[in-house]
Amino acid sequence: MGTLINSLPDLPLFLSFFLTIYLSAHFLVFRNWCPKIRPEAASCLISIFHGTPAVFLATHALFTNPNRGFSSLNTKTEASVLDFSISYFLMDLIHYLIFSPSDILFIGHHLATLFVFVTCRYLVARGAYAVLMLLILAEVTSACQNAWTLANARRIDVQFAAKVV
Repeated sequence: MGTLINSLPDLPLFLSFFLTIYLSAHFLVFRNWCPKIRPEAASCLISIFHGTPAVFLATHALFTNPNRGFSSLNTKTEASVLDFSISYFLMDLIHYLIFSPSDILFIGHHLATLFVFVTCRYLVARGAYAVLMLLILAEVTSACQNAWTLANARRIDVQFAAKVV
């Protein structure tokens, strides 16, 4: 139980980080975009702020862990990376539940990912090595996916965006 209590300050901190980016994206960064595509653009921006740092943070956590077994105890650094990712997936899940409740595929993906991360982080406190390896592989392509999604959203308005898609 000490693991849960000791890390609770990380979750609100990271969640407020992603909420701030999301709201800034929605009301400042993409304020001149069509209101219909602004939520999707804001979701992409928090994904960019999660994906790229998550790759570097997870890589650092894995290289600094002397016990590299798939079922080894999670280190403090690995736990922080999991908290960072849990916060992102919670924020993006809230976005999908509000703006795209019929997008069952993404909602299911976020719920399944949260189940794995929360189980690894809080229920068993083991397995972060394996989970973070998968996180790195998954997030390496995230920036490309987000660039394509943003270009697709603006392909009608912006000639360059149409060329990307």
